[in-house]
Amino acid sequence: MAEQSTYRQALFTGLIYNEEGQPVETTLIGSEPNYVILDGDFKRHVAAEDVDRQVINWLQEQATANKELVSAGMMTMLGKDDLFTKAMIDASLSQMDRVMEQGLPDDARTMLGMLGFKIIVNTHGEVIKIDMPGQEVDEE
Repeated sequence: MAEQSTYRQALFTGLIYNEEGQPVETTLIGSEPNYVILDGDFKRHVAAEDVDRQVINWLQEQATANKELVSAGMMTMLGKDDLFTKAMIDASLSQMDRVMEQGLPDDARTMLGMLGFKIIVNTHGEVIKIDMPGQEVDEE
């Protein structure tokens, strides 16, 4: 018997675009969330879990590579500068992949969009570029 996925929601709805800059929609096929990527007049359905995992892995790599800078920035945003806060932030950064299980709050997704966070995918659902506030990253 095949194992059924527990992945229930697309994490980056409203933040993903195709290479032509068109927004990617989200839909369910059965109980599995999919991104609908326009390819001319054709709508390609790609499992949201595959795309989201690429983005989470990239974010985790960036956070790990810049751990001290990220921790300091988050502590400044929170207005706290103590060992307990730093330990909580560091623990959160090391467990970022749990977002795949727990989901991304709507407020966080909205804030990311307002800050200019944008994910560009090709017609196969491969992340080719991530626009971050203040920087642009090519995956190629």
